[in-house]
Amino acid sequence: MIEQDETRSRRADPESSPTEAAETVEEGDKVRSGGAFAEYRETLQTIVIAVMIALGIRTFAFEPFNIPSGSMIPTLLIGDYLFVSKFSYGYTRYSFPFSPPLFEGRVFGSLPERGDVAVFRKPGEEETDYIKRIVGLPGDRLQMIRGVLHINGEPVKREKLSEQAGTGPYTQYIETLPNGRQHLIQERSDREVTDNTSEYLVPEGHVFAMGDNRDNSQDSRALYDVGYVPVENLIGRAEILFFSHNGTARFWEVWRWPWAVRFSRIFNGIE
Repeated sequence: MIEQDETRSRRADPESSPTEAAETVEEGDKVRSGGAFAEYRETLQTIVIAVMIALGIRTFAFEPFNIPSGSMIPTLLIGDYLFVSKFSYGYTRYSFPFSPPLFEGRVFGSLPERGDVAVFRKPGEEETDYIKRIVGLPGDRLQMIRGVLHINGEPVKREKLSEQAGTGPYTQYIETLPNGRQHLIQERSDREVTDNTSEYLVPEGHVFAMGDNRDNSQDSRALYDVGYVPVENLIGRAEILFFSHNGTARFWEVWRWPWAVRFSRIFNGIE
């Protein structure tokens, strides 16, 4: 404040020489330009810190995903957006943006539980993310017999819930896994291609994943495509929905949002 008062007094002095006046103006310009640079620097620092925090959360805590297909109906619908916990199964190279080969295997790794809905990188096509339900762990024997999942020689309990007729008939069931976890599944019939299979033996270091829309899911039953999922490919466990829409409104069609957003699904946990 003292320097500013002195500057104002020098400018107001009619007897100041032109040289002194020029020096005064130059000093004032330096003060103003220095303040602007400091402001820009602080703004840049804030942006950098915000980006680092966002990357840290995305890498080590939670990452958002959206559902583009119907392989997990009725649990997950096309247009659902959800958070996946990255710390649930530990960390691999796929936990990081661009999957840098920083290390092999998992750090702080743990196996999923039967019934977890998990995001993983598709084996052999690691740039593609899949989301399925984990139904088999290392050493498990699995088989589909007339549409019923069998684990280690025992049929999984399946209770009929509802039946939908029409052009796309399907039946919904409540499936109860050996650990007591329950979830909904959907079947067109018990006579589809993947409703009767040979027995699968899950290798060590792998898990077996299936979609809840059993007759419309490319999953571990297709050994030529997805097959057994290496635990290293696991990204995390699906936890909660944070948004959902039915696709009838574009982003800019604000007046249609009330009918497009599935408000009843927002903040639902994923079971």
